[in-house]
Amino acid sequence: MELKALKQFVDSHDNFEIRVITHSGSRFYQLELEDMEGKRHMLTQRSKPMLFRSLDDVYLELKRAGIHRAYLVQHVPQDEMIGRDAHYSEPLTSRMPLVF
Repeated sequence: MELKALKQFVDSHDNFEIRVITHSGSRFYQLELEDMEGKRHMLTQRSKPMLFRSLDDVYLELKRAGIHRAYLVQHVPQDEMIGRDAHYSEPLTSRMPLVF
């Protein structure tokens, strides 16, 4: 989903969730929108996934779109190594609310 489409979506819908996704050891963040039908859309720019270098950059872009709440989801690949269940397909179990 391109930035313009995100802004239009936010203006016309009120039941959606924004996720800020990062991977352990990575310095980058990606944004994902899940609509009320359960479809997931990655935020893109010129058809390529947008990567952010800091949470401040993420907050700024989301504020421009009129969004002030999101969830931080961090994927930790070491979970499998220590015997814990990995939650890659269930990001809701490992999320932290963000308000900005």
